[in-house]
This record gives sequence, C-alpha cells and structure tokens, in this order.
Amino acid sequence: MTPHTSTMSVNSSIYDYIEENGRTYHRYKEGKYMLPNDEAEMDRLDLQHQLWLITLYDQLQLAPISNPQNVLDIGTGTGIWAIEFANKHPSAQVIGSDLSPIQPTYVPPNCQFEVDDAEDQWNYSQRFDLIHGRALVTCFKDPGTVVSSAFDALLPGGYLEFQDVVLPMRAIDDTIEGTALQHWQEKTIASAATLGTSWKNSGNYTQYFENAGFVDVVEQHFQWPMNTWPKGTRMKTLGTYWQEDMLRGLEGLSMAVLTRGGGMKKEEVLELTAEVRKDIHNKNIHAYLPIIVVYGRKPEQN
Repeated sequence: MTPHTSTMSVNSSIYDYIEENGRTYHRYKEGKYMLPNDEAEMDRLDLQHQLWLITLYDQLQLAPISNPQNVLDIGTGTGIWAIEFANKHPSAQVIGSDLSPIQPTYVPPNCQFEVDDAEDQWNYSQRFDLIHGRALVTCFKDPGTVVSSAFDALLPGGYLEFQDVVLPMRAIDDTIEGTALQHWQEKTIASAATLGTSWKNSGNYTQYFENAGFVDVVEQHFQWPMNTWPKGTRMKTLGTYWQEDMLRGLEGLSMAVLTRGGGMKKEEVLELTAEVRKDIHNKNIHAYLPIIVVYGRKPEQN
C-alpha cells in the first residue's frame, strides 16, 4: 500500500469526485463502491458511529487487545473510528485507509489517512497489532482476499476484527412480507450482484477468518430494530438511531446500485424509496437488522 506522503495521497485528481444523480462518488477506482461520499453521507456515517458505540457498550473494538502500537482501519470512511482510537491510545500509530479522501485535515498526531483499496496488494512496511473494519459488506468483491491480506499484515498475536450488518433485514414475524421494504431489499441486493459484488458475505466472516489461519475466532450477534417497535429502553434507543440512519442513507444506498445495476431511472428510485420510508416509520412492521462482530487472532510463532 502507499504511504501517506505518496503521490496517490496528495494527487488533487482524487478530490475531483464523480457527480451522478445529484450525489458525489469516489474518483479513485471509480465505480467500485456504490455509496456516495458527500456531506449528507458523511453526516450519516458519523451518526452510525454513535449507533455502533451504543451497540458495543461504548467499546471501539471487542478483541482483547492490550497496548497496541500499530493499528489499521480499512474502509475508514470519515475516519471517526480511527481518530477516536488514536485519542484513546496515544502510544499507538493509527492509519485509516479508504477509496475517498473525506477525512478531516486536523487529526491527532498519531493518526493519518491514505487513499487505498484494501483488495489490492498490501505493502505496509510495518506489521499491525490490530486491523479493524466496519460496515464493509457492500465494499468487496472478494472479502476472503482482504482477510488473508490482513492476516499477513498482522504481528503474531495480533487481531483482525470486522463489525458489520447482515443483509437483508428480517422480521420476528411475517409483517415484512409483501412490503416496499422487502421489495427494495431484494432489488438492491440483486442489482449489486449484477454489478459483481455480493452484499450477503458478512455471514461468512468466521469462515473467511478460519480459512486465512486465524485462531480463537469469536462471533457475536446484536440487533438493530428498524424503529421503536420493540419493548425495552435499549432496543428502543437502537431502533431510534437505526431508523434515522436508514432514513438518511436510503437514497444514497439505493441510487447508484439501482440505476447502474437495476435498470431504474432516478425518478423510479425516488418513488420506490418514498414508499420504503413509509415502511421504516411503520411500527407494525417488526423488522430488524442482524449485526455481527467477528474477531480472530493470528497465532504466535512457534
């Protein structure tokens, strides 16, 4: 991978974002990632960061690390996870990588960002104690390759952790059947597959980890209710955040994949998402999004 001072990291052309149907998208590896990178999406990602913190009881990671010195955050997005980790661990050097250079300019001195594609060959000069990736399910054509690259880039005893959603949303009963929400999910997932990326790989993370050589692999499960339909303060809080996340992200999640891979026009996408918004507000639809956290350790050398 390229160091932060490389031409790729400072080349102004990567800031010349692609404009399409009223949203902007990454220039580097144009077309690979189907979600936008504009202000609206950045605000949504920072909101979702708070949702992850609530989900994981204010922990940035669940892997049992101690005194990390070198940390990598792939698909860093706005960089908020990397920045908070750097602040929490001032002795660690934290790198965040992403296809879009949308991270802030002023960051902790032990945090830096670079433009890179985690599916390319990794050429870091250092080895890492922790490699983290969050909400990557829509990112990679071959997640197994990324997991193998992470394994090679870790120090013996180091951890890889993926935190992700498991698509599609489901319900505790049959209330999702026949809804616009169900149709939208099926259409977006099928359209992504048409474009060459499966959005259903996160359920296979444990297998990818074990195939790469990780040991002591742990898989933990959580749920995000679609709105405040369930009982209990914690679940209602999670539902409030996930509902807002969905409402803010619905158009961005839908527009590129459905126009590029689903054969739909912009106006048709807007009509569909308008119907989905009604379902997101509907407390009679008992839908939730499964959440998965998987971490594993690279074995110590003999």
